[in-house]
Amino acid sequence: MAVADGMPLFELAIPCTIFGPGNPEAVGAGYELAICAAPGANVGGWLRSQTPHTLDDLVEADTVIVPACDEAMDRPPADLAEAVRAAHERGARVASICTGAFVLAAAGLLDGRRATTHWMYARRLADRYPEVEVDAGVLYVDEGDVLTSAGQAAGIDLCLHMVRDDHGVTMANTLARRLVVAPHRAGGQAQFIAGPLPDAGGPGTDGDQYALSALLDRTRERLDEPVTVAELARRANMSLRHFSRRFIAVTGTSPLQWLLTQRIRRAQELLETTDSSIEQIAEQVGMGTATTLRRNFNRIVGISPTAYRREFTESRGLRVAPDRPAAREIPGAT
Repeated sequence: MAVADGMPLFELAIPCTIFGPGNPEAVGAGYELAICAAPGANVGGWLRSQTPHTLDDLVEADTVIVPACDEAMDRPPADLAEAVRAAHERGARVASICTGAFVLAAAGLLDGRRATTHWMYARRLADRYPEVEVDAGVLYVDEGDVLTSAGQAAGIDLCLHMVRDDHGVTMANTLARRLVVAPHRAGGQAQFIAGPLPDAGGPGTDGDQYALSALLDRTRERLDEPVTVAELARRANMSLRHFSRRFIAVTGTSPLQWLLTQRIRRAQELLETTDSSIEQIAEQVGMGTATTLRRNFNRIVGISPTAYRREFTESRGLRVAPDRPAAREIPGAT
């Protein structure tokens, strides 16, 4: 991970928590985190970095993560941009969190690519680097060897996405449970819901959110059961219209899209961890038939269930960078 002057503590903590030595799953998966910093870099206004690794050591990394830093938007550190460029030229996967995208843009890694950053700074990124296709409305963008995320908590989503791509759904879900966060929020999900907050005590406050949270948990546990949106609304004790509106407000996606994503994610997990046939998996995830599962799986994941299982088995759970498809997104989930 590349540390520059003015990096927020929270964004430093995200990669450290997910990939660092304090995480036994990450260590077991073969991740080895090294913090590479300019001498005495200020972190969060509280700390000065003291690390045996300098920015020059980034060239040896397989993955380089560039969190935000104070100067990134106006004057991206030239030594950092050059180190990131050199690492990418050597074959490293490069990812940014929040305004770290400005460093990637300064290094020329985003030219002709789609990218994102915190929505507050997206216009500035687009104006400063017109060669970049800036998408301000998503959590993260995966362009294969270059990935960018929105601000702060979206960095967690991006890091879990990389774990999922490297080691599969089961590993990513295990890490998500350890962090007590949603196992998957898709890159295409909105950064925020553009609407007013509900009045205190009115409909759509704590009662609705609690009911929806409990409903989502129950539904994930029973994906093999056929269910309609009307039935979900009934279980949540809401009208269909109110349920659909509140569901989108809480999750950022529609009930049907959320349900489809959960079923596909569960299918991926079963393909990784069991020898069940495609027909059996289709029944277990509520798709009904193998044909329906294959059609939806191929549309969302980009390959067939059989090919997905073969890739995962052949790589023994580790997908190396050249095999990653470019710009793959799965519709919204929480």
